Amino acid sequence: MSYRFSARTGWDVRESAFAAAVREARAAGRPLIDLTVSNPTVCDFRYDAEELLPPLVDPAALAYDPDPLGLRSAREAVAQYYRGHDAAVNAGELVLTTSTSEGYGFLFRLLCDAGDDVLVGQPSYPLFDFLADLEDVKLRPYPLFYDYGWHIDFAALEASIGPRTRAVVVVHPNNPTGHATGAAERARLERLCAEHGLALIVDEVFLDYPLEAEAALESFARGPHPVLTFVLSGMSKIAGLPQMKAAWIAALGPEGARRQALDRLEVIADTFLSMNAPVQLALPAWLAGRRAVQAQILQRVRRNLTAAQASAVEVLRAEAGWCAILRLPQTGPDAAGELLRQADVVVHPGSFYGIAEAGRVVVSLLGPEAEFREGMGRIAAGLG
Repeated sequence: MSYRFSARTGWDVRESAFAAAVREARAAGRPLIDLTVSNPTVCDFRYDAEELLPPLVDPAALAYDPDPLGLRSAREAVAQYYRGHDAAVNAGELVLTTSTSEGYGFLFRLLCDAGDDVLVGQPSYPLFDFLADLEDVKLRPYPLFYDYGWHIDFAALEASIGPRTRAVVVVHPNNPTGHATGAAERARLERLCAEHGLALIVDEVFLDYPLEAEAALESFARGPHPVLTFVLSGMSKIAGLPQMKAAWIAALGPEGARRQALDRLEVIADTFLSMNAPVQLALPAWLAGRRAVQAQILQRVRRNLTAAQASAVEVLRAEAGWCAILRLPQTGPDAAGELLRQADVVVHPGSFYGIAEAGRVVVSLLGPEAEFREGMGRIAAGLG
């Protein structure tokens, strides 16, 4: 019997040649150094179980009193987080979600009809492709280019706007480039969105991780907001807790448009009521204690970036986040495969993030320092 499936899920789910090569190398017992690990809970950071787990057993969780936007106490805690970034966000402008991925899904449903398109910077994380497919939304990439740092190609961005474009997505700071959107770029983005009637969606999950000492990144939640703006973030990166499934959308902008957006988002959220009560009740405590893990992560990623820069490998400038892009000379389009075969080092191919240039690979800065230094040493030796 033959069954029909949705065209929106017609992805090629076969194992890639690179993934198969990594699996086979591990099965053969080869001593691999994995420079792609980005899960903080397996990177030897110290989590205080006595602080993190007790808030999950609040007896108040036994009562079911759903609020589509999320419990007021949890939203007040998120608003307090933004006050720490000099942003006056109030609880009434926040919608809690289980993840930023769910947040994107809510926003694509809010802004787009089937077949409408959204502009997304490239390089970027490939998850956007799946999220757009599931909502019947088309992605149009606009390029980030490298010139002693990363920049938005505004000419290409504007040329990508079509009659069915509904929003521009900005990842601030970007993953994997580490590009932070500065004040001049933000003003230009807002002018462009105002001219074309587009919403601005800003993903700020890495906002608290500037790689340059004493640097501070400004949140798009900080006003003024001349266009309809949605800022996403969550506990996966803010407190290194991806397993707790807690995130949010801040809806900001001109009063009329913002109010309409929030009214519609409330209905979308009420349809799913996906965030559970124990996590919502625990969110204030987790946010209050976030700096303990943040400090460990910041120290790790900065030290690993310094180690990478001290090696014989060229590292493209990154302002923030947990990743670095390496530019490898004299390598072909399969640079990651060559490193796996010749140096027993696992890195992400640049093509994984939409990087077209040959010889570009992406490494995570999150792993243990000794292992990271050894991996970079192997890469440098392989190049030599």
